Amino acid sequence: MALPPPDPQFVLRGTSAAVHTLHFSCGGQEPDIPVLFSGSENGFIHVWNLKTHRVDTALDGHGGKSVYYVETMGGKDRLLSQGRDQRICLWDLAEGRTSVMDSVFTEHVGFCRCSLLKVAQGRWLMAMAARGLEEVQVLELPSKTSVCTLKPEVGAKLGMPMCLKLWQLSCGSQPLLLAGYEDGSVVLWNVTIGKALSQLVCHQEPVMSLDFDSEKAKGISGSSEKVLSIWSLNEQQNLQVYKTHRLVNAGISDITIRPDKKILATAGWDHRIRIFGWKKLKPLAVLDYHTATVHCVSFSDHRNPRETLLAAGSKDHRISVWSIYTQT
Repeated sequence: MALPPPDPQFVLRGTSAAVHTLHFSCGGQEPDIPVLFSGSENGFIHVWNLKTHRVDTALDGHGGKSVYYVETMGGKDRLLSQGRDQRICLWDLAEGRTSVMDSVFTEHVGFCRCSLLKVAQGRWLMAMAARGLEEVQVLELPSKTSVCTLKPEVGAKLGMPMCLKLWQLSCGSQPLLLAGYEDGSVVLWNVTIGKALSQLVCHQEPVMSLDFDSEKAKGISGSSEKVLSIWSLNEQQNLQVYKTHRLVNAGISDITIRPDKKILATAGWDHRIRIFGWKKLKPLAVLDYHTATVHCVSFSDHRNPRETLLAAGSKDHRISVWSIYTQT
């Protein structure tokens, strides 16, 4: 008999708005107690202390417009955030500072989250939806130099990019980008030569979220439909459908594979968080706490997998934090 799903370990309240993005940073003075960053619809980024379950700092840099992506850049003092004000901000949070050091104007009106990839010490690539509706631009940070603009072939009709994932096979290898589009396609791009290597129609609706496991060369995507699509990348860099999984209710806002590649979590429009085994996509648990759409899910990057936390942010203004460890 399956065990009943757990309750959240604790719940964070106080954002006073829908929570659209979450990111853990475990690289602090106390690596066992990570910092959690959240981005809200009212334009605030909250830095949560997971010891006290309270907000340590509230950052305001997006003019009251919704923040839908936050990520740290090599430690918890350098933060990148993206908002509906069409700006991507770089923050310096060292020594209690709360200032925006630099920003990039994206000229993109959608809500496609950018993607970051560390390529060398102090050097990052950032992919973002560009001004041309179907285009993705890749910049190098912190210099903000343009690396390439990825444009679909004439007549491809992919629609707008909806989600992005930069990755590389190993440090120093060529950076690649997976992009999910409005027409339901996932496209693999070679960033160095600015060329599409492979395209696969995974969904009949826009791809809302995707994640990729470069070790297994296997990825997963979700849309507004009742289907999760699992796809793989063969040696010739061709994408192919691996399997699909039918959901009870439609609508996936976010998907994330845990750093140890054992399980994954989905954020559902049906207010629920679903946990699956990554190897065979076996459903493991349905976490039912929120009273509105769950917008985002994020795993902590603890060194010890047993300490890993899962956080989920919802339209109901709350962040639930769960302790899920499966011995598989």
